[in-house]
Amino acid sequence: MASTKYYIVDVFAEEKYAGNQLAVFLNAGSLSPEVMQRLANEMHFSETTFIASDEEHNGGYDVRIFTPDEELPFAGHPTLGTAYIIKHEIMKNPGPEIRLNLGVGQITVTIDDPSGVLWMKQKEPVFLRRFDPSAIANMLGIDESDIDDRFPTEEVSTGISFVVVPLKDLRSIKDAYLDLRKYNAFFGDKKPEGLLVFCPETLKRENNLHVRVFTKFPNVLEDPATGSGNGCLAAYLVRHQYFSSSKVDIRVEQGCEMGRPSLLFLRSEDTGGHIDVNVGGKVIPIAKGELE
Repeated sequence: MASTKYYIVDVFAEEKYAGNQLAVFLNAGSLSPEVMQRLANEMHFSETTFIASDEEHNGGYDVRIFTPDEELPFAGHPTLGTAYIIKHEIMKNPGPEIRLNLGVGQITVTIDDPSGVLWMKQKEPVFLRRFDPSAIANMLGIDESDIDDRFPTEEVSTGISFVVVPLKDLRSIKDAYLDLRKYNAFFGDKKPEGLLVFCPETLKRENNLHVRVFTKFPNVLEDPATGSGNGCLAAYLVRHQYFSSSKVDIRVEQGCEMGRPSLLFLRSEDTGGHIDVNVGGKVIPIAKGELE
């Protein structure tokens, strides 16, 4: 097998070894899905991506995303991190937009050069099931009173789904921890990707929300930075006018409890018949190597 280059980057990070780390493999079209899955398991990041070729296909770059356990049709930080590598390592004359062909369809990433932020336009959100707060509180090991009952506990999807759980303060966020046995028993065969809990109290004054995301994967029970989950959150915020507005432009802190503080930017607007969702973040290169 010819050598295949790979790069490791931090996504949603303002300094190295914060945010969510990602491995990106180039020219991976010759690798079988079984090999991709094994490599993702060995890398042991929350996701690993594989770019099929240096050439575009149907107006975009074909990309596959794997967790250590399975392939995903879409995920946020792998989309941004992979777009960064495409811009810097593949494209000879990079323009303002990069398109990735993923399992959910084509996703566009916009490069905001002055700020260093990459913006990802997500699919139209879908609002799914609502849940009794007491059941969700039970699997998170918190009191039902910790959940802000002014807003629903609701499953939202922009390609993959998360249950969005509004909490009251940082204390309740800190106390939360997902009991995976209870999670599996409650959701059965209809498991969302995970639970996103958030509150308006933040560690840094300049940020607007504090977030934790618990996933369904035994190998990665908590994610330090989750673009797809925060896309669901952005849609939820405008749908229910959490900030008393049908439009948001905010900063979200995540991963603080894991010692990997991340920063995500969310822009969303509910126009009445359509919800526009954009998730942004910075990407920092960490390392590179070759697979023999």
